[in-house]
Amino acid sequence: MFTDIESFQQALAATGLAPVLGGRHDEAEFRAGVAARDFGSLRLIELVTPAGECFRTARIARAVDEELWQIELMTRGRARVEQGSGSADLGPADLVLVDPARPVRFASTASRHVSVLVPRRELRLRPRDAERLVGVGIRGDRGPAALVSALINALPRSRVVGGGLAERSAGAVIELISVALEEQLGGVSPDTDEALRRRVVGFIEARLSERELGPAFIARAHHISVRRLHKLFESEPLTVAATIRRRRLERCRAELVRGDRTVTAVAARWGFTDPAHFSRLFKATYGYNAAALRSSNRARTVNAPAGRRDEDGGAHNGER
Repeated sequence: MFTDIESFQQALAATGLAPVLGGRHDEAEFRAGVAARDFGSLRLIELVTPAGECFRTARIARAVDEELWQIELMTRGRARVEQGSGSADLGPADLVLVDPARPVRFASTASRHVSVLVPRRELRLRPRDAERLVGVGIRGDRGPAALVSALINALPRSRVVGGGLAERSAGAVIELISVALEEQLGGVSPDTDEALRRRVVGFIEARLSERELGPAFIARAHHISVRRLHKLFESEPLTVAATIRRRRLERCRAELVRGDRTVTAVAARWGFTDPAHFSRLFKATYGYNAAALRSSNRARTVNAPAGRRDEDGGAHNGER
């Protein structure tokens, strides 16, 4: 527990949260706590804060924060969050979507809350939808938001420690967040192709490590024909099968960058049972061998232990 603002702000910066400036606080009675952990692709930061205010200006916003969305869950106390044209008055179990790369203002009573950092490449929001959602309070006592609220509240103390189980669990949480945000938008009719395609993409994200994942498996899970499934993706850059391959390759690349498992083990974890086939796909997608990436990572670990983690990316090659 921290009793001075400066030490707390330093600990806060180490968690990866976007920077904020301190506003009104009673320094004589300042007590705050922070704890962070990774859960698959999610970063969870549990905060205990005294009554006060903080804010972020455009001047201190960082480019790296453009790669993330931030979901805030109140678990104790009350808070007001203002961002863009939205303002949210939050009580226990309520949620709000925050853009970490934009100005924001927080004001709260003494409170406990959980911040969840989600990669934007996994929580895919269209710009116009994001603009409608940021800074808007989402009640956490009803519908999909109630499930999200309960899950996020439990995650900081979850015993899931890592590996494929954590990645799959994080994918399921992200899918549920997508559903809650979609409902908040007023809901696109469940019968529209766009809404169904978004649910299919979320389903794929949550089950990438399952070997049986494929068009027939996805179609059965959504009670549609394989033909209807393929038609949903006709206007997309990638087919269903290519989407699965690309997302699995992205997961493999991210794990090879930050981990020490063998290429074969990583490939098998994400559904590539033929090492030679995986090597060809990886090189065709990224332009270099997976083994070279792992060797480079090992060299960086030896020569520069404090080096910054690589960003996941790779040029789009029109895979179909």
